[in-house]
Amino acid sequence: MIPLPAMDLRVLAPEISVAGAAVALLALDLLLRRGQRALLRWAALGAVAVALGVTLTSVRGAFPEEGGMFVRDGITQLFEVALLLGLGIAILLGADYLPRFQLERGEYYALLFASALGAMIMAGSRDFLLLFLGLEALSIPLYVLAGFARRSPRSLEAGMKYFLLGAFSSAFFLYGVALVYGAAGTMRLDALSAVPGRGGDLLLLGGMALLTIGLGFKAAAVPFHFWAPDVYEGAPLPVTAFMSVVAKLGAFAGILRVFPLSLGFLAFRWIPVLAGIAAATMVLGNVVALLQGNFKRLMAYSSIAHAGYALVGVASGTPAGLWSTAFYLVNYLFMTLGAFAVVGPLVREGAEADLIEDYAGIGARRPLLGAAMALFMASLAGIPPTGGFMAKLYIFTAAVQGGQVWLAVLGVLTSVVSVSYYMRVAYVLFTGEVRPDVQANPSALASLAVALAAAAVLLLGIFPAPVLSVVQRVANLLL
Repeated sequence: MIPLPAMDLRVLAPEISVAGAAVALLALDLLLRRGQRALLRWAALGAVAVALGVTLTSVRGAFPEEGGMFVRDGITQLFEVALLLGLGIAILLGADYLPRFQLERGEYYALLFASALGAMIMAGSRDFLLLFLGLEALSIPLYVLAGFARRSPRSLEAGMKYFLLGAFSSAFFLYGVALVYGAAGTMRLDALSAVPGRGGDLLLLGGMALLTIGLGFKAAAVPFHFWAPDVYEGAPLPVTAFMSVVAKLGAFAGILRVFPLSLGFLAFRWIPVLAGIAAATMVLGNVVALLQGNFKRLMAYSSIAHAGYALVGVASGTPAGLWSTAFYLVNYLFMTLGAFAVVGPLVREGAEADLIEDYAGIGARRPLLGAAMALFMASLAGIPPTGGFMAKLYIFTAAVQGGQVWLAVLGVLTSVVSVSYYMRVAYVLFTGEVRPDVQANPSALASLAVALAAAAVLLLGIFPAPVLSVVQRVANLLL
């Protein structure tokens, strides 16, 4: 009889709660009539609250016990809390959009929870096989969500493009795992450090390169970014907002697990590669964003640029780089979701108001919305006293400490460039005549999403110490 390993399911309690919520929402949808589907939104918010409580009180450890494939440590806890907060805000900002376009169905919320579950699995993976399963669990629901508006050709095109390119990136990642296994003889991430004599092994280096492609695609880093603008533009706006956050957090959870935490002995190999990718990503994202007139495409290139800033922290190769990257991603979550929450309720002749010129004069009509958008744009640009400024300050400081002064200087210069297109959005909101075909009537839930994100951006800029202490403690424990 084969003995089974000891298993403490309490370690997986957050993941189990999220998976259970996805199934429960599908079942609830079968019991509701068409006019009662608003209850799905409240049930989803309740499920997020429960999962968040379970995550904050969950048991630390490995599953199965003693060296399992999944580990609940500080970085798992941090990323999962951030993911669940992002999931909650994404549900709130869809409160106006989904009923308007008849997209409020149980499978929509189930897919959101399933994708978040995949990112949570990636955050706690210490085995390549589980990391790949998490990557696919994250990606497949996003492919469906991108094409969820079945009556929209743009949405269907976005879903198909994302699926085809995502399948290629998954193949690269899986082949990279095979090469690493062939070189190291193990699928365990924490066991790779036991083969320091293989630093020149071509199999290991080739595998590392392919892993970089697979994870770089999900992070939308150059040159693996080409899917982002079209997919962001074509997907329904709440999906774009959720995708911009969950894919980024999942990708960087995998990057942190694979590179600084597992391949630290090969830092002299991957640091120059990631530094080069970070530089190209910051430059291309910010420069091309200057040319955009569509808000969703602008946010796509913004997402690309911010992937570059986060990679600066990883490329610094220092403990400060690890915690500054985690802090940066928390800030990115709130300022990005907040920006999408402002434009979510705007409608142009019954369709999405996704052109920047559509926002003319909205700030004068809705001063609080305009002020919130100005705050989010300032934070994305890195202007004090916002969370985005503090996040960039710590990222660039870590780069200088790691000897990457040129990368820090380039980051500052590209941040200056970004002020132009971010502030252009805020400027348009407070100038010009309001277009008669554009309506702005946010519901209470959509306004709550804006308020929560704005409060978080301000608190992270003025009082960052509580979150900083958490991410610094996590980095010290891991390294």
